[in-house]
Amino acid sequence: TDTGLSCPSARLTYCTPSISGDVRNGVSVENVPTQSTQWFVLRVSYGRILKAKEFVKAKGLECYVPLRYKEVRKQGKKRIITEPLLPSFLFVHATYSQVEALCRNNNASVGRTLLSFYYDHTSYREDAPDKNPPLTISDSAMDNFIRLTSIKNPHIIPVTSENIMYKFGDEVVVTEGEFIGIHGRVARIAGQQRVVVELFDGCLVATAYVPKEATRKNNTQVVIATKLNMIR
Repeated sequence: TDTGLSCPSARLTYCTPSISGDVRNGVSVENVPTQSTQWFVLRVSYGRILKAKEFVKAKGLECYVPLRYKEVRKQGKKRIITEPLLPSFLFVHATYSQVEALCRNNNASVGRTLLSFYYDHTSYREDAPDKNPPLTISDSAMDNFIRLTSIKNPHIIPVTSENIMYKFGDEVVVTEGEFIGIHGRVARIAGQQRVVVELFDGCLVATAYVPKEATRKNNTQVVIATKLNMIR
């Protein structure tokens, strides 16, 4: 249970380098809760992500569950099915007080906690120095993440820092094809060159394969030029 108490070692994965200034700066941790609408990261109890989504939407609040488009074969026919990409997380766009009410009241009828805050263990609250603040995501970083995870490509996968070998230190942007406009970093995963988006420590998603010949250096920024028929 993530209580928000100071615990620097409580992470989902090892720390990874920041992807870019824009994306890293997109992660905003508020020391003092405000009444402005923000994207909050909430933990979901095991196997209950869809129930949590229904619970939040029933309260009239906006939420997002990233899905994975998985290719399967049934009776010799290829099909694309969907399943939660990050089954432990739900993203809710609301005020702090609204999310606090969700977390406080969500176990009344289900017998055990459905939702809880995900805290940033690298920061501290100004009003409570022994506690960590809830983690929030900026609109720009969340928009980049939603755009990537909304693409119906079965080769978009969740990854961890342990199976990533970053190839460049520069930010990259996809300029053509189905991943156009996605910002991230070039990495080699299982022998393939991909673009990785890190929303926060422990939440990393990789695009499909991007061929080596589709990259070029543009001043201080690497620009990935990909065509739809090159990403399979």
